[in-house]
Amino acid sequence: MDKRLRIAGIIGALAISVIILTSPSEPIPIPKPHQQETGSDAVEILATNLKKPWAFDFADERIFITERTGTVRVLQSNILVEKPLVTFRTADVFGGGLLGIAVHPEFEKNHFIYVYYTYEEDDKLWNKVYRIKEFENKFQDGQNIIDKIPGSKFSNGGVLKFGPDDKLYVGTGAGSDSSHSSQELQSLAGKILRLNDDGSIPSDNPFPDSPVFSYGHSNPQGIAWDELGNMYVTELGPSKNDEINLIIAGQNYGWPDQQCSGDTRFVDSLTCYDPKIEPGGIIFYQGDKFDFKNNMIMAAMGPQNLDQLEINEDGLKSQTRILTGLGRIRDVNEGPDGYLYLITSNTDGRSFPDKNDDKLVRILK
Repeated sequence: MDKRLRIAGIIGALAISVIILTSPSEPIPIPKPHQQETGSDAVEILATNLKKPWAFDFADERIFITERTGTVRVLQSNILVEKPLVTFRTADVFGGGLLGIAVHPEFEKNHFIYVYYTYEEDDKLWNKVYRIKEFENKFQDGQNIIDKIPGSKFSNGGVLKFGPDDKLYVGTGAGSDSSHSSQELQSLAGKILRLNDDGSIPSDNPFPDSPVFSYGHSNPQGIAWDELGNMYVTELGPSKNDEINLIIAGQNYGWPDQQCSGDTRFVDSLTCYDPKIEPGGIIFYQGDKFDFKNNMIMAAMGPQNLDQLEINEDGLKSQTRILTGLGRIRDVNEGPDGYLYLITSNTDGRSFPDKNDDKLVRILK
C-alpha cells in the first residue's frame, strides 16, 4: 500500500530527552492518544488488520511477520500476501502464541526461517523453536530446533535473533512467578540460549553440553548487539521493574531472587523501570537515514513510544521519545533500505484498537 499518514506525536530526537532510572521521582508520562492525519510523508503504513503481531524480519525483499494466533504472514512488494506462509496450532494464552521470528543469515541459499511458539500438550504449556523451509511463500519443510521449553500463561519470552557470530540466540520466559527454574541450569526456563543453526550446542558455550548462555531471566522481549559486539536484552518484570541487561556469557541475572539490582550474587541490570514501561523489541541503528547511529532504538508498549537510548556497558545515559501516536509499539527493526520499521500491538487485549489495527509501519523521517 502507498497509504501514508502524519503522526501528530512525532517528536524530534533532540526535542525531549528523558532519563529514566530505578524508582524515578516522577512517573514516566503516558502520552495521550494522538489524532492521525493523512497527507504527510513521515510515516508509511505497509499493512493493516494484522492479528496480534509480535515480531518480524526481512529477507529477499520480503518481510515475514508472526501473528500470535499462529500464522506467519508475508509482505511482498508492499502487499500483504493473502494466504499465510504457514499456520501453527498455538496455545491461546495471554502471554503466548506464535512469538519470535528470525531469518537465517544465509537465507538466499537455504530459505530457513526460525519461529518460537507456545503450545499445549497433555494440559501442560510448552514452547519450542521450529525451523521452516519456504519457497515462493509456500511451506516446504520443517524441523524442531529445540523443544520442551517450559511455558506459562504469561511469561514465555519468545525473542529470536541471530548474533554477529551467526549463532541463534533464544530468550525464554521464567514461567510462573513462583518458579525458581530460572536459577536451575538444567531447566530451559528463564534463559538466554545459544544454538547452532541446526539446534546443536556450540562447543564454546559457557556451560559444557548446555544451550544455556546466561540465566536468571524473567521474560526477555528484545535482543540486540551494539557496534562493539555487546549484547543487550530487554525484559518484562511481573508488575514493575522492567530491565535492560548487558548479557555476559555464563552470568546469573537473579530472577526471581533479584529484580534489577541489590544482591551481590547476581549481575545488576543496566537500568530498571519503575513504574514499568513494557519494553519490547530493540535494535542498534546502523543506517544513514536518521541521526541515531549506534544508538539503541526500543519499542516501549506501556507509554506507547518508540524511544532512542544512549546506552553502553556503563549504563543508560539518556532516553528520548522519537515517535508516539500509533498506540502500543511491539517490535522495531532496521530495514535493508536503512529506514526504521515497526509493528503495533493494539489487538493484544491491552489497548483500544482502531478498525485498521494492527499495523506494519515504515518511518521515513
